[in-house]
Amino acid sequence: MQIIETERLILRPFRVGDATDLFAYLRAPTAPCFLKLKLADLAEAEIEVMKRALDQGCVAICLKETGQLIGDLFGGAGEDDEDETASVCWNLNPQFGGQGYAFEATRALFDHLFRAKGFRRLYAYVEDHNKPSQRLCEKLGMRREGVFFEFVSFTNDDAGNPIYENTMQYAILRREWMGAVSRS
Repeated sequence: MQIIETERLILRPFRVGDATDLFAYLRAPTAPCFLKLKLADLAEAEIEVMKRALDQGCVAICLKETGQLIGDLFGGAGEDDEDETASVCWNLNPQFGGQGYAFEATRALFDHLFRAKGFRRLYAYVEDHNKPSQRLCEKLGMRREGVFFEFVSFTNDDAGNPIYENTMQYAILRREWMGAVSRS
């Protein structure tokens, strides 16, 4: 992953020194889809950072001014080259929510994946209760392609039974992205 700079952010690979900031938002993930990433302690965060540093699809979102890691993106590595399609996702430290950072970072990643990596189509899965991610998808120009009812379970009820969530799929094609970028 090459380093990408935006107005306020730097998107870069994970590296040694990111564990404390990663632990800050993965010690208690707010979105159910990230519960499996929950980190128990700083030592576990250090191991996770090293795994992410080796994964070309993991991108650290950092504040340009301070270098602080405030979230992460995933997309474009290990995907099916044959159909040029990639899944994308984002996770932002809630402390930095509502300031446009997720949009700024994701927009830069999309542009990189379409222009530099040559992907034809990007898609994201969003749970039906995750209104901020739905708004982000729509702001990025993605269309909602469908809803998968009781698609996946991230948690269990008190009796240990899985709680299945409805999940939406959003997507955008390169030609749609390029057309929207040329109009802005």
